[in-house]
Amino acid sequence: MNIVSKSASLGLLACAFGILTGCTVGPKYVRPNYPAPPAFRGADDSSITSDAKNSLGDEQWATVYREPELQDLIRKALANNYDVRIAAERILEQQAQVKITRSQQFPSITVGGTAIGATLPSSFGTQIPNPLVDGAFNVSAAWTPDFWGLYRRQTEAARAQLLAQTWAQRAIRLTLVQQVATAWLQIRAFDTQLEITRATIKVRQNSVNLTKTLENGGSVPLSDVRQSEQLLYAATSEVPQLEEQIQQQENNLALLLGENPGPIPHQDPNALAPPPQDLPTGLPSRLLERRPDIQQAEATLISANAQIGVARAQFFPNLSISASGGVGGDSFSSIFDPAGKTIYGIGTLAQPLFEGGKLRGQLQLSQETRNEMVLNYQKTIAGAFRDVSNALIALNKQRAYREQQEQLVEAAKDATRLARLRYQGGSTGYLEVLTTDSNLFAAQLNLVTAQQGEALTLVQLYSALGGGWQS
Repeated sequence: MNIVSKSASLGLLACAFGILTGCTVGPKYVRPNYPAPPAFRGADDSSITSDAKNSLGDEQWATVYREPELQDLIRKALANNYDVRIAAERILEQQAQVKITRSQQFPSITVGGTAIGATLPSSFGTQIPNPLVDGAFNVSAAWTPDFWGLYRRQTEAARAQLLAQTWAQRAIRLTLVQQVATAWLQIRAFDTQLEITRATIKVRQNSVNLTKTLENGGSVPLSDVRQSEQLLYAATSEVPQLEEQIQQQENNLALLLGENPGPIPHQDPNALAPPPQDLPTGLPSRLLERRPDIQQAEATLISANAQIGVARAQFFPNLSISASGGVGGDSFSSIFDPAGKTIYGIGTLAQPLFEGGKLRGQLQLSQETRNEMVLNYQKTIAGAFRDVSNALIALNKQRAYREQQEQLVEAAKDATRLARLRYQGGSTGYLEVLTTDSNLFAAQLNLVTAQQGEALTLVQLYSALGGGWQS
């Protein structure tokens, strides 16, 4: 009999809990469908592998960027960058907001008391106690049962926003790694161009000295001297521009590191080396789980979907329950006397009847916002597939472009050598030397740009595949 009574009590308790908690109105979240391509466009080159199990985006950034200088810079940036630290604070703010929102599901209980004590003049007579003492102690509680899931949906939306903030911070980390690597490679490219320019200046200064000697001997006209000087000054004018770009880029990189403007180490000789071969891309469908911006967009969509339930719950009755109890007396010794207790309870039930279209407007707004977030989610996925495809195409084409530029530089070097020999032998004028030398200088600078572009394709591909945010 006791077992039956216990089971009945548990059943009644479960029924009461079901009545109090009620149901949760609004649609349940279902991830929108998006057709993922079977393979990334541009991954058909022999240097790319579509490994279903492995992807470059799953690698830690330290295994992708192996230059010690770059690793130190990335490590400092992740620790000190202002955007990363701001994003971390936003996560903490949203965690607090979740606590505030979730607290609405529970009763609120307050405890209070009052006390009065005074010594009165004897002129008041003997009917008033002297000293005058009065006091009370009370406990009150209030609760709005969440029958329709209003507060639970609000909590669901707040938690989804917390998840969105978490993925937003990871997206910032990914972008930061990409920015640091890009800025560092840009500086190393400027360094290489500066070295080429200074070497060219030495050669052209020797050419100026030679033409002056020949002009003094009457072998060549003064115009040859001026043309040689033209070549020299064209190279020397590049030096301050390159130095300006290096120092400004150092300042930009220092800001990413959370530091004041200043010099940045950039001496690694292998910075502009070609990317490794056989880079795995993984399956396109896995990109949806790895890219932080896609995950952030989905978390925002989940929050918008929960807001529909919040708007729907506004249409239903709202029950509020409050109760209070206390004790009091005209002296401190009688405050807690059970005879002076007071207990009361109030319950109110409110049903919206007419609000001028406000509730329907709120529901429509939440539904349209959800539809907008669906499109934003799908657009983010499409953009991610585009980023990977563009990076793969660039990886293939930049390699071919760099190889052609190398051949162009070799041809320009030989043409310049032959032109100088012909000029020294008196077979041609200095204009041919000027033309071939200018072409060689431009080709050498363009080759560095091509090497930089090819090195950046690894950065672009790694970021597009969702790599760089992992700790």
